[in-house]
Amino acid sequence: MNIAAILSVSLILFSVIDIIGSLPVIINMKREGVQIKPALATGSAGIIMLAFLFFGATILGLFGIEVASFALAGGLIIFFIGLEMILGIRFFRNDHEDGGEGSIVPIAFPLLAGAGTLTTIISLKAEFDNISILTGIVINLIIIFIILKSSDWLTKKLSPQAISNLRKVFGILLIAIAIQMVRNYL
Repeated sequence: MNIAAILSVSLILFSVIDIIGSLPVIINMKREGVQIKPALATGSAGIIMLAFLFFGATILGLFGIEVASFALAGGLIIFFIGLEMILGIRFFRNDHEDGGEGSIVPIAFPLLAGAGTLTTIISLKAEFDNISILTGIVINLIIIFIILKSSDWLTKKLSPQAISNLRKVFGILLIAIAIQMVRNYL
């Protein structure tokens, strides 16, 4: 078991998933009456991530897409997500209906296990073993569950400025990760 690899994978996924940066979206959805079930959202996101970890390359193969091409595309997506986080400009939209159940759509997919996360999982396979990636996914799922479960409490404890600053820090990390991913395939 390579602790350094697990730590790297966990931090990369944590930055891409950006559960802290998603808190404002989650809080806003709750204010609009959307019900979020932490266990259902976390479990659904986990299933999507695990399916992509083990079958992502096969799925891409069905469409004739090489993993390297998908990783480059993912690097671009991650770059734009990072820009979004730093600049506050929305490139991607997470549409949802007012009210109702939001645990699977849009929380599990695409907010938690979206294109950036799935692309990152595929890209990580080029550098890390499945055990490290699997462990990193599980660590992040535990963090996601805890944050979703305590989102009301976190709303009271974190100022909007603190959430904004965290978003920007993780945005810079994502841009650096995206540049590294692209450099690895050039």
